[in-house]
Amino acid sequence: MLFEPLKHPRLALQNRIVMAPLTRSRAIDNIPNPIMADYYGQRAGAGLIITEGTSTSPDGLGYARIPGIFNAEQVAGWKLVTDAVHRGGAKIFVQLMHCGRVTGAANLPAGARAVGPVAKALEGEIYTDVAGMQPHVVPHALNEAEIPAVIAEYVNAAKLAIEAGFDGIELHAANGYLLEQFLNANVNTRTDGYGGSAAARNRIVLETAQACVAAIGADKVGIRISPYGVFNATGEFEGIAEQYLDLVRGFSDIGLVYLHLVDHSAMGAPIVPAAFKADLRAAFTGLFIASGGFDATTAEAALAAGQGDLIAFGRPFISNPDLPRRLQNGLPLAEPDANTFYTPGPVGYTDYPAAA
Repeated sequence: MLFEPLKHPRLALQNRIVMAPLTRSRAIDNIPNPIMADYYGQRAGAGLIITEGTSTSPDGLGYARIPGIFNAEQVAGWKLVTDAVHRGGAKIFVQLMHCGRVTGAANLPAGARAVGPVAKALEGEIYTDVAGMQPHVVPHALNEAEIPAVIAEYVNAAKLAIEAGFDGIELHAANGYLLEQFLNANVNTRTDGYGGSAAARNRIVLETAQACVAAIGADKVGIRISPYGVFNATGEFEGIAEQYLDLVRGFSDIGLVYLHLVDHSAMGAPIVPAAFKADLRAAFTGLFIASGGFDATTAEAALAAGQGDLIAFGRPFISNPDLPRRLQNGLPLAEPDANTFYTPGPVGYTDYPAAA
């Protein structure tokens, strides 16, 4: 099943392999460029490629050299990428990621500000090109009147994504970035219309999803979530399962095309309970993307068991541009060099060869 086309009325793909979002920090001045087009084009043997996290606004730029999609230069740069991917036969969604409080002052352009649900800095430090490791900044706590403007930035980015040739967008509501900062009760301690209850914490995510669907269509909007994840000081909280099941039922009502579930337990994160995964799968009426340390054998088994419609692969795609062919033919996988995950330029990026 893994290597067979997905013939679904809402999304047709050349196979059921998804290239998961992978931050690679090659966008100089936050603008996509030709080496990024080479990188994604090399990996167009996937059925669906989901790009690295891409900021919806200057305020959302958390890391050094991550791309944005909020101006004409960025749209032009992304057009190089989407053209390259489509030539290879894959579909490509851009992951819209507002970093929220996960940023350093030196990573924000002039006039931008860090924002979040509360005015509490994330502990620890973040890398900046100009000053090395620096503390995370204290974010501005968005008031209720400011939230519609943040949602409007997602909508604008979604419209620009279609202009740039993307087949759709993935809302990044995982891994402790802005949308999950609102979802997670350990971070969101508000007591207004966007916090204080599970429904209030879910509200901004559902409103953002609904607004993007209204702008570009439900078949072009997916979402990624990471319940039970711990990245960026999130973590489990009381009532988490019930909150996320309600959230996912809301996604079904809105009609999102897919739900992409993060499971980093293979990398040492807490286990996402199997029964909870099954409940999420049952609660969502669209396509379900499973992730979490899969190989060809376990991916086939998960598809056969109905645990997902598509299987996401992350780090193996870094060092194996022809990953689908290697998986299908039982070829050995190259190991990536972690020292070049986030460095500028082609080394450790576009120079991994295809298998002989």
